Amino acid sequence: MYNARMSIVPFQALACPLDGEPLQRDGSSWRCAGGHNFDVARQGYVHLLPVQKKRSLDPGDSKEMVAARRRFLNAGYYQPIADAVARVILEAMPEGVTFSCLDAGCGEGYYLRELAARAGESHTLEVLGLDISKWAVQAAARQDKQPGWVVGSNANLPVLPGSVDRLLCLFGFPVYPEFARALKPGGKLIQVDPGPDHLRELREIIYPEVKCGADKPQQVPEGFHHLNTETLRFPLDLTGAGEIADLLAMTPHLYRASQQGRERAAALENLSLTVDIRLHTFERKGATRASTPPGP
Repeated sequence: MYNARMSIVPFQALACPLDGEPLQRDGSSWRCAGGHNFDVARQGYVHLLPVQKKRSLDPGDSKEMVAARRRFLNAGYYQPIADAVARVILEAMPEGVTFSCLDAGCGEGYYLRELAARAGESHTLEVLGLDISKWAVQAAARQDKQPGWVVGSNANLPVLPGSVDRLLCLFGFPVYPEFARALKPGGKLIQVDPGPDHLRELREIIYPEVKCGADKPQQVPEGFHHLNTETLRFPLDLTGAGEIADLLAMTPHLYRASQQGRERAAALENLSLTVDIRLHTFERKGATRASTPPGP
C-alpha cells in the first residue's frame, strides 16, 4: 500500500499524438491548441493511440493475457524484480523533489504500484503508465487511480520532449529514439530483459529443443551512456496448474509453442523454475533533441 504521506500525482506533460502540441486537461477531456480532443474514460485513463497508427484493431495483450498477468504478479512471484527496479530508480534521487516516471509498456501497472509503495515520504512521484493494450490500461486504472494511465505506443510516446526523469521498459519493446526524446538530459532508462536461463525449465517442456544461451554484449543505444547492468537470479516454485497456466499466458511462449507443447505444460501440477533477468541502466546524454511533430 502507498505511504499516506507521500504524494502520487498523474503525469501532466502529455502531448497530442496527432500534432505533438501540449495537451491540457479540460474537465473530462484532454485538449491541444490544434483542436484535438481526447476524452477520459470512465475508468480514469485516456486513449492516445490514433486509429491510423494502429497495426491491428485490438493491439497488444488480450483481456485474457492481462488477467493472467494480474493474478501472477499480484501473487508476488516477481517481487524481487519489483524491488530491484524500485531500488535503482530511487537511489541517488535527492529528497524533497518531484520527479517523473514513465513506464513504457506498463501492462496492468504492477511495477508502478510497487515503485510508489517504496518511495516513502521523501519523494513526490509524477507517474504515467502507458501500454498499447487497452485491456491492460483499463486493468491498471481500475486497480489504482493515482497515476496517470494512457493507451499509447512506444513508437510515438504522447509526452513532451525532455519531460521524463525515469523511463522504464520492462520485458517490453524499446524504441530508443523516442525514449531519448522523452527523457530529460541526465534522465535514466531502466530496462529489464530476460537472461539466457530465464524460465528455462518451462521452455524445455514446451519446445522440442532449447539452445544453450549466453549473455549477448549489451549494445548502448544512441544518445545514451551505459551506467550499469545487474544480474538477478532466483528460484520460483509453482504449485498449481492455474499458476503455471497464468505464467505461460503472460509470456510470448504461449503463441510460440506448438499445441503439443502447450498441452504438456497444461498437464503439469508443479514446476520449479529459474528467473534470470538483466537490469540495465542507461543515462540520457546531452541536451534534448528538437521535436519533430508526428504527422497526421
